[in-house]
Amino acid sequence: MKHFRRTALAAACAALCACSGAAPRAGASRSAPSWDEAANATYTGIEESPVTLSGGLHQGEPFVPGGASRARLRLVPGFWLSGDLDGDGAPEAIVLLDASSGGSGTDVYLAALSRDGDRVVELGTALVGNRVQVRGAQVDAGRVVLDVVQAGPTDAMCCPGDEATRAFAFEGEALVEVESRATGRLSPGDLAGVEWLLVERGGKAVAAEPEQTLVVEGTRASGQGGCNRYFGELRAGAGPGELSIGPIGATRMTCEESVMEEEARYLAVLAHAAKFGFVAGRLALTSRQGDEIETLVFRPRPLAR
Repeated sequence: MKHFRRTALAAACAALCACSGAAPRAGASRSAPSWDEAANATYTGIEESPVTLSGGLHQGEPFVPGGASRARLRLVPGFWLSGDLDGDGAPEAIVLLDASSGGSGTDVYLAALSRDGDRVVELGTALVGNRVQVRGAQVDAGRVVLDVVQAGPTDAMCCPGDEATRAFAFEGEALVEVESRATGRLSPGDLAGVEWLLVERGGKAVAAEPEQTLVVEGTRASGQGGCNRYFGELRAGAGPGELSIGPIGATRMTCEESVMEEEARYLAVLAHAAKFGFVAGRLALTSRQGDEIETLVFRPRPLAR
């Protein structure tokens, strides 16, 4: 079952940001709205009145005059699918949004967008859940299929640990959940089967070269640090998404000083890794060093053999 889930995760992650539907029938030539168009579209069914995003974000007025807490709706970066959900032969765009009312948790929504002439229109939204993590997604037979991590019966809302596959489709004019099945519990073994390429550190994009990667095989973590190959033991923690890596060893090549500095920083974060989760198919690995918290974000790619 774990091997099946890893294979399915790799396929689902590969579908993100890619067109996943059959070609439109003759005469149905319109394309799916792009992520940038979705970032400026209007959405209903999330707040009391329709909300129009600007650059992927909408922020309401402060709940208290002069206060910082306010409602926010954000288009989730890095997530975009297309496929024919309504059976008209032309693809829709499928995106994720997260909505916050000022607290620590966010509600995750799925939305489908189409074209009406020159206009981009939202066809429907569906609530996925509070603090639900999306590991992977694909369009299959007119349904959006999500692999998710969500809170189980004994999990705190902060720390979801149940894995599930959930499917959404149109019934009439409504986008609704049509299937849900449990697939297991979150574990570090779920990171196996793909190579994770570092794309963000501390909320900022990292340079494409030299690559820094992470590969999990059983209880072994390894990868490219930027100059050297590294390796270490991976251990599961007591709670969902908790892990540790180390001690970390590495080869002894010498590169430019700037590369060596970035490598040392990367390996230090891995050596203090404490928790992992998923954001729209990407891996978020969080490190804690004293009072300092840093998050590394990786995207999956096929594992070279």
